[in-house]
Amino acid sequence: MARITRKELKSDKFAREVGLTVTFFEEHKEEIVRYGTIAAVVGLLVVGYAFYQRKQHGVREEALTKAIQVQEASVGPSANVGLSFPTQEVKDQEALRVFTDLRNKYTGSDEGGIAEYYLGAIKADQGKLAEAEKSFQEVAQKGDEKYSSLARLSLAQIYFADGRSDLGERTLRELIAKPTVFVSKEQAAIMLARYLMLKKPAEARKLLDPLRNLPGPVGQVALQTYGEIAAQ
Repeated sequence: MARITRKELKSDKFAREVGLTVTFFEEHKEEIVRYGTIAAVVGLLVVGYAFYQRKQHGVREEALTKAIQVQEASVGPSANVGLSFPTQEVKDQEALRVFTDLRNKYTGSDEGGIAEYYLGAIKADQGKLAEAEKSFQEVAQKGDEKYSSLARLSLAQIYFADGRSDLGERTLRELIAKPTVFVSKEQAAIMLARYLMLKKPAEARKLLDPLRNLPGPVGQVALQTYGEIAAQ
């Protein structure tokens, strides 16, 4: 079974170039931590509840920030700036612990969903695709539209990696038909074209054709990918 690394799930080459992302927290932090404001109300009880809600949001955000600091920590004896771990294995163990605690404590919240996504990414990096798939499926089914689309993008990569190409293709076509702020139509289309370029080059070119003349990084990546197909 092909192994998908966390790096690929987070920011593969085309996603970086297109200026999009597979990691919603890193590139859309303001969107994710933008909690709804509590409307002004009358009555001490409601005001007290509003204060409690804001405090809880801050607690969850702080917990998520600390968990991500573990995930982004350096590895190696020479990594002496900030948080670091002696080996990747030790770092992964701690990351799994903090994200699992976060998920279990804040189930049903945005932070809990983000933690579940990170758990999937770590498991994928470890080659545990079946476990990663469960986490991504959880987010895809229970997260809101934005988080669900991101999880399905990662699921598509797993499907292609372990031979379920039809399912991977269908998932990406669904994302193309219904893009979100975290997964654009162009991102899903370019990813699908890259997976189809070897077995279905005509389909890949069809996906890329309307993107090649777009201005900016999208057009550049589409043109580059189109050239890779022609060079086969």
